Amino acid sequence: MTRDLHIMPPKAPLPMPAQNFSAGFTDAQVPHGERPSAGFWRALAFSPAMVATLGLLWVMADWFGAEGINLIEAILLALISFNFFWISFTVCTVLLGMLSLSRQEQPRRESRSQPLRVALLMPVYNEVPWNVLGNARTMLEDLQARGGQHHYAMFILSDTRDPEIAAQEQASIEALRTTLAPGLELYYRRRAENTDRKVGNISDWVNHWGADWDAMLVLDADSLMTGRAILRLTDALARDPGAGLIQSYPQLIGAQSVFARMQQFANGVYGIAFAEGLARWCGQEGNYWGHNAIIRTKAFASSAGLPKLRAFNGQEKLIMSHDFVEAGLLRRAGWGVRFLPRIRGSYEETPPTLIDHALRDRRWCQGNLQHLKLLGATGFRAVSRFHMFHGAVGYLMSPLWFALLVMWALIGQGEDASVLHYFSPDNPLFPQWPEMSETRHVLIILVMYAMLLAPKILGVLALPLSGVHYAEFGGRSKFLTSFLAEVILSILYAPILMVQQMIAVFRTVLGIQNGWSPQMRDGGSYSLRTLILCHALETVSGIALSVGILSGLVSVWLAPIAISLALAIPLSALSGVSATAARRMVGMKEDFREPAITRMARRHRNELKRFIEGKGVMTAAE
Repeated sequence: MTRDLHIMPPKAPLPMPAQNFSAGFTDAQVPHGERPSAGFWRALAFSPAMVATLGLLWVMADWFGAEGINLIEAILLALISFNFFWISFTVCTVLLGMLSLSRQEQPRRESRSQPLRVALLMPVYNEVPWNVLGNARTMLEDLQARGGQHHYAMFILSDTRDPEIAAQEQASIEALRTTLAPGLELYYRRRAENTDRKVGNISDWVNHWGADWDAMLVLDADSLMTGRAILRLTDALARDPGAGLIQSYPQLIGAQSVFARMQQFANGVYGIAFAEGLARWCGQEGNYWGHNAIIRTKAFASSAGLPKLRAFNGQEKLIMSHDFVEAGLLRRAGWGVRFLPRIRGSYEETPPTLIDHALRDRRWCQGNLQHLKLLGATGFRAVSRFHMFHGAVGYLMSPLWFALLVMWALIGQGEDASVLHYFSPDNPLFPQWPEMSETRHVLIILVMYAMLLAPKILGVLALPLSGVHYAEFGGRSKFLTSFLAEVILSILYAPILMVQQMIAVFRTVLGIQNGWSPQMRDGGSYSLRTLILCHALETVSGIALSVGILSGLVSVWLAPIAISLALAIPLSALSGVSATAARRMVGMKEDFREPAITRMARRHRNELKRFIEGKGVMTAAE
């Protein structure tokens, strides 16, 4: 039996009532005064995407409409237009970010902020204790080294169910508390029951201890932030009394496998301009990603308590992707929700393999599709509704893309070669698919492919505007090699991820739920049987497409998708390859200049691991 370890400060209750989605709410604590508008930036983001989509629709309608548009052609046009809008909107957001980064804004003279008491909250569930606490120690010591007027304390909020992990967790806490420098505060609480999962874990802390803390900085079990980043977030909240939440831009670290390094490269290169553009058009109505964000405690308690959602069968269900909803509730109450992507030093890890990514995506899909039920809730701002809709569309687009792929494949290259023609030669709904070899049609297809690549190319061009230099990746040639490798890998993995997200959507719709199991953060490989079971649908679809292309029934333009799907099993196995092979394929600037905070965290992790395993001793902070 794991003995009960409970190291917490005196209780300071702060009520956190559940909100009512059927009635509006305005928090009386919100300071009066107008907040800056982002209307101009929103027009720059949304208008070009809408114009481009309408232009494509007009061209495609003219293309199809020579003999009238029938039902199947109308469905095709709707699918193409819907997908093209989201692609265009992503491109517009990146262009907006480039414009923002290129503007030479005069630095504002900041007034001295009021000191805040900030609780660093780290919820954990069956995580590797030395990794979590190694990061916690690193953040506390870096904060102490920087000094400042704010007061910080770290809370490890455990929902761990595994007795062995719980024992290691508590032994790690006791060992770490004996080595922390004077003045550093580390608390620990393990709940007897993990009621309402992470939502319940955070609300339990707010209800019992929240009144003593001006703000809480919510972390994930794999979060790591520099003291400078935490101080900048705290100062930003202190200087803006109307802000309820300020989200940082977490960058990926620690990638060792091919798939993880591909993700980390994309995050560190393309993500910067996109994040800047997102921050511009969001303005005071940003989003919350569930971690690495600072929140005004009393605002959160009064405005963001989550009720249960009533399902179609009458049962009440927990809101799983809580963060989007909490951001919307804060904004509904009048609090600002901001995104500050220029605060560097905020980090998180990423799933090491394609299968791990797909399993996490299934959990996120369940939560994001729940948001569709909240789009009509009373009082939400339009942009908050857009965030929730966008989160759901991110998953719904995969079955739409797959439907488009199937229809394109069935229609084939013309009436005489169509699969539909052979099945039903007299079908009155059979579309007159235009000849794909015509120059104007080829140009449209090339434009659509180019739009998919445009955010990556623009992100590369924007990189120097953000202060990052290509030389930091090991030189221009190494950067170019890594860029090309990432593009090729992303093209290969995109169709597989499309099918996996489609499976996640159907599992959610059919009520086949996954548990919220912890992410495998240390990498690993899967058996051939697991790979086959996971990627059977992709493999069969890819082989069928390939046979259709070789027999002349299916357009050759689908060859990249067919190859990817047919090779899903070996590509999934490749995703977990790590060490030297992965470094050669995709290089990152962290390979050449590792942040000091990650070196320190790795040292603390390894030291604590050796101590818990009985192979070393703990050393006190210098």
